[in-house]
Amino acid sequence: MSNTNSKISTRKLVIIALMSAIAIVIYYFDFPVPLMPSFIKLDLSNVVTLLAGFSLGPVEGVLVCLIKNAVHLLIKGLGTTMGIGDIFDFVTSAVFALTAGLIYKFNRTKKGAIIGCIAGALAMTAISLPLNYFIVYPIYFKAFGGEEAILGMYRELRASTGSIFEALCIFNLPFTLVKAALCALVTVVIYKPLSPIIKAAPRE
Repeated sequence: MSNTNSKISTRKLVIIALMSAIAIVIYYFDFPVPLMPSFIKLDLSNVVTLLAGFSLGPVEGVLVCLIKNAVHLLIKGLGTTMGIGDIFDFVTSAVFALTAGLIYKFNRTKKGAIIGCIAGALAMTAISLPLNYFIVYPIYFKAFGGEEAILGMYRELRASTGSIFEALCIFNLPFTLVKAALCALVTVVIYKPLSPIIKAAPRE
């Protein structure tokens, strides 16, 4: 019995490591998007963390987020922003994967997956605003020449932008929601054909 449990755990760890590696690679293929300041980029690594959350469990989904950002931070280094971008990405991605994974865990249907993705996307978007306003952007101000310098990047896109809070509401919130929705859509589409492969690691 203990040998069987050990094999299950080892197999699951291997799949977690593999999915983390895929998430790391995808995370590096980020790209700027129109109508956003150049330092804000889009990536689809949350597709992998959602797949982990659905197939292995919500905690495992969070673990994939943690490994992805920890490895990226180790390679990239803290830099002038003290690694705040990776910390922000981890918290928001973890909230996304945990929320969606928990809902799907108790309703393992396509409808449950869709509801989980919607709830996760909304939770990720909601938590991004206070994180950005109170923690992330104050660090960016110190790293990139002050609040006016950052605000100037938004004013190049919308001249009447009056404050960072306004910029976050007008630009960042919709961006985060669209990013989450895109990852959710891709996950719902590809999860069913991929799940037999991923579920080679039995759930404990």
